[in-house]
Amino acid sequence: MDQVPEEWQSRIDAVWEDDALDDGERIARIDELAAELDAGHPVALFERAGARDSAGEEEAAEPLYRSALDAGLDPVRRTRAIIQLASTIRNLGRVDESLALLADEYERTRGAAMADEAAAFYALALVSSGDATRGASIALTALAPHLSRYTRSVTGYAAELLNPRSV
Repeated sequence: MDQVPEEWQSRIDAVWEDDALDDGERIARIDELAAELDAGHPVALFERAGARDSAGEEEAAEPLYRSALDAGLDPVRRTRAIIQLASTIRNLGRVDESLALLADEYERTRGAAMADEAAAFYALALVSSGDATRGASIALTALAPHLSRYTRSVTGYAAELLNPRSV
């Protein structure tokens, strides 16, 4: 049920890329396009949630993200929805709930699509929860494979942040 016509997705992408739109216009355009699909279509719900979230309307975005997830999204969109929902609820002050969602998604995506994105937002939630050291370790571990040099060293230092050597 989460499939959408390529042409529809292209029009959605164009709305997101249009910097001339203000938040209200973007929400209206996304809602118009979402209305072309079934009311409970997971991708339509996800796009509507994202438009509100981007506009700073986190309280309106949250139930739409949850409905999109309940309706069933493909693996990449599912991870995006979890990340965006978790970021939204972190912004609403529910850091523990955000952290739980992101910890699960971080573990689920390891070695898969969106793993680095899940790690980045998990690291942010860890910092928000007061565990900046673990957040730095998660972020450095995700970054290390992308370095042109020092991958092994950075990976080792990231692990050492969590288990410092005794002096």
